[in-house]
Amino acid sequence: MSWIDLHTHSTASDGTDAPAAVARLAKASGLSAWALTDHDTISGVADAAAESARLGIDFIPGIEISAEYPLPGTLHILGYGIDPESSVLRDMTTALLEGRDNRNPRIIKRLQELNVAITMEEVEREAGKETNPGAVIGRPHIAAILVRKGYVSSIKNAFDKYLAPGGLAYFDKERLAPRKALEMIIESGGLPVLAHPVQLRCDNDAQLETSLKNLIDMGLRGVEVIHSDHTAADVEKYTAMAKRYRLLMTGGSDYHGMKKKDIQLGVANGRRVPREYFDALCKVGTAHQL
Repeated sequence: MSWIDLHTHSTASDGTDAPAAVARLAKASGLSAWALTDHDTISGVADAAAESARLGIDFIPGIEISAEYPLPGTLHILGYGIDPESSVLRDMTTALLEGRDNRNPRIIKRLQELNVAITMEEVEREAGKETNPGAVIGRPHIAAILVRKGYVSSIKNAFDKYLAPGGLAYFDKERLAPRKALEMIIESGGLPVLAHPVQLRCDNDAQLETSLKNLIDMGLRGVEVIHSDHTAADVEKYTAMAKRYRLLMTGGSDYHGMKKKDIQLGVANGRRVPREYFDALCKVGTAHQL
């Protein structure tokens, strides 16, 4: 059996490993294919693709976009096979990153008001801005500093107490309307897939199916059935839904680097993702495989 990972992050967004380093880790982990799906950016795709080609491992460019959704749930859309040269995608990611950049100083200011000793300069260093000016600063970078300084016991504790919705220093970022996010991915030559549906936090399966059908009407083409947040029961449920609505199935670890989350590349809550998911994406024909 051949295994893959279709949900990973690098230093281009909020991961700890450079894009090329993730490619090397994918190869070392015995994966036959993988995708880079950084948050709101494709700046790491070129390096990831080049290193994958050098190593002889199949690669598909991707992105993960946050879309508007009622709290406490979150809606993320994965885009696979997007064209890295798309002007539509470039303009969209520029706007999203500007919104993220505007949020970070507000979080830092609120933390300072809560007597947390932290500065924007520290966060920029944590994100590697000195060596990678294009690095995206995210809440995980802030959380890592809070852990290191002893304000919280873990990354999860940092989010629960300060950085997640309802946290003492939480501010929302600019998000696209779901229809807009889907349209941008499609216009960029990609296939839109619902990421980790468990994070929608639907009250019941009927509500989940309603949300899924609404997204399908807007152009959704797939659902991430295997993910590190998904239990065995979740995987079974989402697989059945994908088959019922004739959606592509994907899966991935949501790897951010071992320093950020205790998640191993290529392993999602003890499960592996079969190669057939990658092949199905490429078989559709609109996927831009590199």
